[in-house]
Amino acid sequence: MPDYYDALENRSADARMADIAKALPLQIARAKGLQGYRASFADVDPARITSVEALVSLPVLRKSEIGKAQAADGPLGGFGGLATHEFSHIFQSPGPIYEPGGVGHDWWRMGRFLNACGIGKGDIVQNCFGYHLTPAGMIFENGARAVGAAVVPAGVGQTELQVRAAADIGTTAYAGTPDYLKVILDRADADGVKLKITKAAVGGGALFPSLRSEYADRGITCQQSYATADLGNIAYESAAMEGMIVDEGVIVEIVRPGTGDPVAPGEVGEVVVTTLNPDYPLIRFATGDLSAVLPGTSPCGRTNMRIKGWMGRADQTAKIKGMFVRPEQVADLVAKHADVTKARVIATRDGEMDAMTVQIETDATDPAPYAKSVVETLKLKARIEIVSKGSLPNDGKVIDDQRVYD
Repeated sequence: MPDYYDALENRSADARMADIAKALPLQIARAKGLQGYRASFADVDPARITSVEALVSLPVLRKSEIGKAQAADGPLGGFGGLATHEFSHIFQSPGPIYEPGGVGHDWWRMGRFLNACGIGKGDIVQNCFGYHLTPAGMIFENGARAVGAAVVPAGVGQTELQVRAAADIGTTAYAGTPDYLKVILDRADADGVKLKITKAAVGGGALFPSLRSEYADRGITCQQSYATADLGNIAYESAAMEGMIVDEGVIVEIVRPGTGDPVAPGEVGEVVVTTLNPDYPLIRFATGDLSAVLPGTSPCGRTNMRIKGWMGRADQTAKIKGMFVRPEQVADLVAKHADVTKARVIATRDGEMDAMTVQIETDATDPAPYAKSVVETLKLKARIEIVSKGSLPNDGKVIDDQRVYD
């Protein structure tokens, strides 16, 4: 297998800047021609946007703005570079927010990450990301096909069948959230089944050092990517495992949360991404995630900018079990029940797994109706804790992420 996915990964800084200077004006021009950008880009001259520094003059685009635009001019809100029916897939993420997808070669740019994991021809990838409405399953499948690997479209759950499939088919690589691989491995051990998995490409949640170490003890090399449903792959780990290397198909800025102003080198700020995908040109898209730039380049020889990886949220939104939980969803939960005055989501760890508790302020005593509403609104199961009215702190916090990432 080649060390690099293509020649872009180890090009010089000057070559990368020259390529950006050609690509950016074209992408800005595409965006300016779309309804979604028409007002905000009315006075923008695409020919002047030829560098990362020049992007600062453009407004930051937030997911909430796309959601509002989709509600008024759906389903893509005027941000799609193709007509809706011309995309291969349309996905629905919580909100709801709709994202387009393609099946062209490495459309989501996940192949670059899988190649860095050593996954390619001869591998069979058990893809345990979800295929239902949200795009993670298709994102990783598209990447696996780009590197020539076969795919078991396993999706989420049914662990006994996952173990059986992995054993019977001869799965060599896992793709999915960091903690679900442990569930599969533990079940295989309990059943006395030996699996051939030696590589893991994970995302959708934090990869804790203890969990990575446990996988290494089992003979599995585990590397993580940072991707979103809107943008596809943003950054990824190589075998060096020193930070995350920014993908060659996006431009990343780190800005002060709530603004579009760049922070000082090394300072933690919000990740803002411009994608060079002509089908869906997102310009200065604010992810809501926190990170910081690492100095220098990776020892693996890839020369693009590195970031420290996911360092939390710029707002109260939390990613739990691979799904975002947003403050507006908690508000929707409260609105479903006239007897509920407040609710708070608490994210913790139960061993190597994410756990979620939802505290409900109510005079009721039966948690069952609230458990059902939590699944409907937050898209996750949770432990329900009923608390007396007035007992939750009056601090405006509705999502309390108590997980420790050291």
